[in-house]
Amino acid sequence: MTVWDRPEPQPRPAPVPLDRERIVAAAVELADEGGLEAVSLRKVAARLDAGPMRLYGYLATKEELFDLMLDAVYAEILPREAEGQARGWRETLRAHARRTRQAALRHEWLADLLGGRPSLGPNALAAAEVTLAAFDGLADVDTVARAVATVNAYVTGAIRREIASLRAERATGLSEHDWQRAHGPHLTRMLDTGRYPALARFVHEGTETDAGTSFDLELDWVLDAVAARIA
Repeated sequence: MTVWDRPEPQPRPAPVPLDRERIVAAAVELADEGGLEAVSLRKVAARLDAGPMRLYGYLATKEELFDLMLDAVYAEILPREAEGQARGWRETLRAHARRTRQAALRHEWLADLLGGRPSLGPNALAAAEVTLAAFDGLADVDTVARAVATVNAYVTGAIRREIASLRAERATGLSEHDWQRAHGPHLTRMLDTGRYPALARFVHEGTETDAGTSFDLELDWVLDAVAARIA
């Protein structure tokens, strides 16, 4: 039985009112401040000025709390009504990918939960419905499933790479460009050996782009591949 299958406890008189929404909001605040390692039932209870044992009436484990937090962020990823409906599968998946990236930049801990066990919360299921429905009438179910899985795999990997880079920058005080410049002499010596010709060409001839531009360009490559399969 999932946490969504269990009803919340009946409200009762207490110094501090509790419900799952307030519990999840407090947990998200803690995670935004210090990552998932900063989240525990004890710390959430302290943030709410409540006794830790009271939280167990609303969820059984920290993993269930993570499930609820993830679904709360999926509410931010869902398209707004003002965005319209029939935009085509490509634009639907592109918009979903961009919203997911923006949510991860607001909540970096999202990168640690994406791609894990399937999320069965109502917002996550609604997000899946939006992406799958965009392919109605275009391909068989297996093709659609692989198309969506392929795009999701790229989005998850790209987000994790970007968040890892941001965390490394904070830990070292060096941006990726500064880190490469600091280690440039070593890299130059290695490339000058002639053992890495492809890598040398990449380093010397490649152009730098910002993370958002790279995300969009690489996403279009993935969408092009999906379009070719559907065609």
